[in-house]
Amino acid sequence: MSTYESVRVERDGHVAEVVLLGPGKGNAMGPAFFRELPAVFDGLDRDPEVRAVVLRGEGGVFSFGLDLRAMAGELFQHVAPGNLARERTKLLELIGELQKAADAVERCRKPVVAAVAGPCIGGGVDLVAACDVRIAAKTARFSVREVKLAIVADLGSLQRLPRIIGHGHTRELAFTGKDIDAERALRIGLVNDVYEDEAALLDAARSLARDIAKNPPLVVQGTKQVLGFADARAQAEGLRFVAVWNSAFLASEDLQEAFTAFAEKREPAFKGR
Repeated sequence: MSTYESVRVERDGHVAEVVLLGPGKGNAMGPAFFRELPAVFDGLDRDPEVRAVVLRGEGGVFSFGLDLRAMAGELFQHVAPGNLARERTKLLELIGELQKAADAVERCRKPVVAAVAGPCIGGGVDLVAACDVRIAAKTARFSVREVKLAIVADLGSLQRLPRIIGHGHTRELAFTGKDIDAERALRIGLVNDVYEDEAALLDAARSLARDIAKNPPLVVQGTKQVLGFADARAQAEGLRFVAVWNSAFLASEDLQEAFTAFAEKREPAFKGR
């Protein structure tokens, strides 16, 4: 495997482990993440020796989500007041590029087990929603946080979560942006099991991946593709729709306020403009 800035890839027999590293605080997702993760999972997909994948974060944290400091410059050049068709088209292209990270996880034919400890925020939820199985430590907490940043979540959680946890729970999380703990995540079906601590979580994730890897690999891969077939078209259309929506409507005074409040470490005051 190549050396990456945002992830580390480890191998144990037929199981690969992808570890999120950031480099932003809390394994936040910056330019390197969005550039590298599709290449990582495309490589795992093509590797005949890999039969299952564990995805986790480094240091007791899954991910704080989008690295706002690292991504703000690229984002704001496309959402400045007065931007018209040219910049909005570039924003549409940018959102499409960012969506490829979670898409690559879901598209990988090898089953992916997400092992979540600590915060799994915003883009972190987009990422785990693209995995096949999610398990968590008691320290895990989840939040579809984008609404608090005046952004319609556009990397896949709104398309994938309804088939995992249903529309009611998805809408509650997406409309409020609130945190839920591991026990609530278990009750609503976001995760399959909850473990006492991160060590127990990783033991369970690796054991599950090994159990998957013992089975006929082409049959397992075929099962994953068949399970995903019915939802694939609607999901692709939904991702395209949200990309078009945000390219048209992301620019707002509330977005500027959200980023200013984040930088100033205060509560935003949204005005619906």
